[in-house]
Amino acid sequence: MDSRLHENRSRLLARIAAAARAAGRAPEDVELVAVTKSVPLETAQALFDLGVLDLGENRADALVERHAAFLAGGRIARWHFIGHLQRNKARRVLAVAHAIHSVDSLELYRTLARLAQEEQRFPGIYLQLKLADEAAKGGLVPEELPALLAEAVGGPLPLFGLMTMAPLLAEPERARAEARRTFEALAALATTLRPSAFVGGRVRLSMGMSQDLEEAVRAGATTVRVGSDLFAGLDERRSA
Repeated sequence: MDSRLHENRSRLLARIAAAARAAGRAPEDVELVAVTKSVPLETAQALFDLGVLDLGENRADALVERHAAFLAGGRIARWHFIGHLQRNKARRVLAVAHAIHSVDSLELYRTLARLAQEEQRFPGIYLQLKLADEAAKGGLVPEELPALLAEAVGGPLPLFGLMTMAPLLAEPERARAEARRTFEALAALATTLRPSAFVGGRVRLSMGMSQDLEEAVRAGATTVRVGSDLFAGLDERRSA
């Protein structure tokens, strides 16, 4: 398993580096978050041991359980919550997350801000935008962003940036075109915001997954969230 994970990680980092250089960017400007939601705990731990320290989960219970299991083994990962966050689970996520990528409403932001003060824990947040006409995806529409930013700027939670997802489409060419349109729209929206309101004086962009990371990096992604390409072939190797 370790050798296949190493191969997959090396191949993925090479893809990210090539996409960055093609866009005139430095590869180190793009952060990889490994999405471990579909693999066993031991696989996630093996990936961490190879040097992938930023890990993503999309369910609150799994995030909390894996955080505890990693700590029990002396592993201190940077956990990213990437799924839809219900407000009744916000306290649990806030207690362990390094970053929350899916702040998709003013109500959720207010809940997180209140809990952050109570718990004295302050993970960075990304504001999730819905830029594709797809019922299964949530997020703020661009017109809702100013009201949320008005509360978040100067609030207790560090503002990392914006997040979005491209629509899932079966036809590869159309999928790439829609991904490009979605990611470029998020990058354009970011240019209208005041950089000084965000950590480090820049608006980070969390966008891009296995199938569309090149389009995301070309558009300006600073974080890509990749799962399937990191773990390709592991099931076959376990059953062989």
